[in-house]
Amino acid sequence: MTTQTLNAQTAPTAIDVSVVLPTYNERDNICDLIDAIRRELTPTGYAYEVLVVDDNSPDGTAEVVRQRYNIDAHGIGRLPGDDCITVRLVVRTQDKGLANSIRDGLILAQGRTLVVMDTDFNHDPAMIPQMVDLLRYYDLVIGSRFVMRGGMEDRLRYHFSQLYNVFIRALFQTQIQDNLSGYFAIRRERLYSLAPLFPAIFYGYGDYFIRLLLAAWRRGWKILEVPVFYILRRHGDSKTGFWSIFQQYTVAVLRLRIHGLQ
Repeated sequence: MTTQTLNAQTAPTAIDVSVVLPTYNERDNICDLIDAIRRELTPTGYAYEVLVVDDNSPDGTAEVVRQRYNIDAHGIGRLPGDDCITVRLVVRTQDKGLANSIRDGLILAQGRTLVVMDTDFNHDPAMIPQMVDLLRYYDLVIGSRFVMRGGMEDRLRYHFSQLYNVFIRALFQTQIQDNLSGYFAIRRERLYSLAPLFPAIFYGYGDYFIRLLLAAWRRGWKILEVPVFYILRRHGDSKTGFWSIFQQYTVAVLRLRIHGLQ
């Protein structure tokens, strides 16, 4: 990332909150999620935007967003009935992957506060206002399955993920309960203090989040975990197999333990 790009992204902005939604084959979920975000954020009075970062989904996710929100040639649209709230669409055709999509979304987002969440309704949009508000006191707020009142509808996956997080905490000597969540809110200036590490953090799949949290922990950031409860996917199929993700994450964790953030 160039200094010019970084300066542009850290410039003052009138947008309070940017919600970054990385998508791949989510045509049946994405508009419902955007509308749910609207219901949660509009009463707060925040000026906000929703940024959909789509990896050129073959199911037509981008086209559904384009039509529903009247996205123009510049990738900008509006929520129906509210000309003040922006929906932005970015379609990526190269360097695909979840971590790369999130990185690009965070770079392009214009808000003072940045929120990243899944688009399959695992992450409850009702938590966004609370997570954003808590950034008055914390550097990073995580939606966590493994604090009181958090959890998952899929109990087998819950217990396996819980054990895997014990392994991560023991390996890196941290106290973060959910290193695999991927649901977080962060102040813009805090995120960009890590800009030199972006190439070492944002690659692969959800394992980017382990690296992001480790970088934050080792810098002494104030990190808060708030409870979230994962429901089963509403529509479509998961893009990842359980065992393939387990193997990928384990390789990433061991590499991180041996080589650090390089």
